Amino acid sequence: MNKSELIKAVAESSGLSMKTAKEAVTAFFDSFIEAMLEDERIEIRGFGSFVNKNYGAYVGRNPKTGEKIRVPRKKLPFFKVGKELKQRVDF
Repeated sequence: MNKSELIKAVAESSGLSMKTAKEAVTAFFDSFIEAMLEDERIEIRGFGSFVNKNYGAYVGRNPKTGEKIRVPRKKLPFFKVGKELKQRVDF
């Protein structure tokens, strides 16, 4: 499912117009992204939680040449599936 399919599903299930559903979905994702940028943990009970994980810098190797390269530190979003969703998917 992509964003436009999600908007259509929200519009159909809630009886909202496509425009209103698009605004609602966009507002949700904007709020979600803003919280992630602020390093806030997002938890949706029954679905899962999102958190930023910090990875330190390290020295790695180029697999082609074997040359040592410095990999900079980075921060990546991480999703942990909730118990209820895990059980429903694993039927």
